[in-house]
Amino acid sequence: MTLDQLRIFLAVARNCHVTRAARELRMTQSAVSAAIRALEDQHQVQLFDRIGRGIALTEEGQTFIAAARQVLGAAESAEGLLDDLNATPRGRLRVQASQTIGTYLLPPLLVALRSEWPSLQITLDAGNTASVAREVAEGHADLGFVEGEVRHDELRQQVFMRDELVLLMGADHPLRDKAQWDRDDYLAQTWVLREEGSGTRSEVELHLRDMGLTVADLQVALTLPSNEAVLSSLAGGHSVTMLSARVADLTGAGVHRRHVTWTRKPERAFSVLTHPERHRSRAARALMTKLGL
Repeated sequence: MTLDQLRIFLAVARNCHVTRAARELRMTQSAVSAAIRALEDQHQVQLFDRIGRGIALTEEGQTFIAAARQVLGAAESAEGLLDDLNATPRGRLRVQASQTIGTYLLPPLLVALRSEWPSLQITLDAGNTASVAREVAEGHADLGFVEGEVRHDELRQQVFMRDELVLLMGADHPLRDKAQWDRDDYLAQTWVLREEGSGTRSEVELHLRDMGLTVADLQVALTLPSNEAVLSSLAGGHSVTMLSARVADLTGAGVHRRHVTWTRKPERAFSVLTHPERHRSRAARALMTKLGL
């Protein structure tokens, strides 16, 4: 059994699809299929059921996932430790971040870190809070940056900043200057929201609860997967959204911002997720130091 076989097995298990796994691994579909067959033949066990063109984990395959993750995580920790022993900082830093943090906070910090350590390879991938936590737990990311609270038994969460959410609407919205919005005002609006699983959406749902409402009560015209898509939907219309104040700072003159003063201020923590049982590289520690952790 090789580490490459474990990586391939986990990619296929994660995607439940050989072609998607091959694309993720930048391998040919035939090479991925051959690696899975070799692993099964070596140990006389069937890890996947082939159903037509589809593929599904067997009970044995499902059981093997935890052990494969543990072995691969230990190997990657050992690799990171060897990189740290080198006099010249090098190696790689894999960062996963929710969209607000990954777009508006991390890039300048990562550029500064890369200028200090020119041999360091840094990757930054974006996802929602739920997917970021999963990537760190599975060992595909060294650090994960998320919005709001994450409940995950395997991960450690450290807060480094707090972020306010504000209402955003077109500059000519009829309620832009109303002192206090009430429940009926919320019900009368056309809303554009972030997708379920995002930290922004979770905080919006908490705010609605303070107003005695749920998302199901609102007139939701669109649910979109990025802050930029939500902002672009406001142009030329009377819809309303709620996003990070940091996103609002970069909006143009055509978007009006309202701070919520009629309930608890909607805010959430920005946090970093780490796996306490995995080696934390010098690069990861340096980035956390830049965040005051």
